[in-house]
Amino acid sequence: MKKKRLLIIFLLILFLPIILILTANFTIENNARNKTFSQVSKISKNKVGIVLGTSKRLKDGRINPYWQYRIDATVTLLQNKKIDFVLVSGDNGTKYYDEPKDFKNELLKSGIPEEQIFLDHAGFRTLDSMVRAKEIFGLSSFTVISQKFHNERAIYLAEHYGMKVIGFNARDLTGKAGMKVKTREYFARTKALIDILLGTKPKFSGKKIRIE
Repeated sequence: MKKKRLLIIFLLILFLPIILILTANFTIENNARNKTFSQVSKISKNKVGIVLGTSKRLKDGRINPYWQYRIDATVTLLQNKKIDFVLVSGDNGTKYYDEPKDFKNELLKSGIPEEQIFLDHAGFRTLDSMVRAKEIFGLSSFTVISQKFHNERAIYLAEHYGMKVIGFNARDLTGKAGMKVKTREYFARTKALIDILLGTKPKFSGKKIRIE
């Protein structure tokens, strides 16, 4: 009897992480159903779009396609007047690494007026970006811009904090590179679920900023 109990405990410990990962993925994916769009003609307008940061370059020095595709998606929304302003939310951990600045410079090169671009240098994680959108920038609704899998997680987090959000899907990657990122996303979704359960807060707060 004792051995049987130990076996049950062992199996629970073994399979609990797998159950948690599958639960997080199903919950986040199901929650975002019909809330993300890949065609600009199908998405409704919001005053602000939040593009989620990522590194401009890969380790070998090449342009990161995820970065480029998010730029392209943002420009598409602005040019089609589906958003009036863009808030670039990303990591600025050191003076040599500044995701928001890289995005802004590229948007300016693409012809987007500077007055339409706002920066959040403390978007270290998706949770930080979503919570700060409400607490710092006063947003209750917006369009999030990233790849679909990332948008789904962002929508889940934003809705938990009382915001109404839709996603515009930047072009994704297939093959080995895409599979590697999507595998990491399973763990990111699990972390998002745990963060909500634990009430995790953004790393930084700050002064209120109005987007207008």
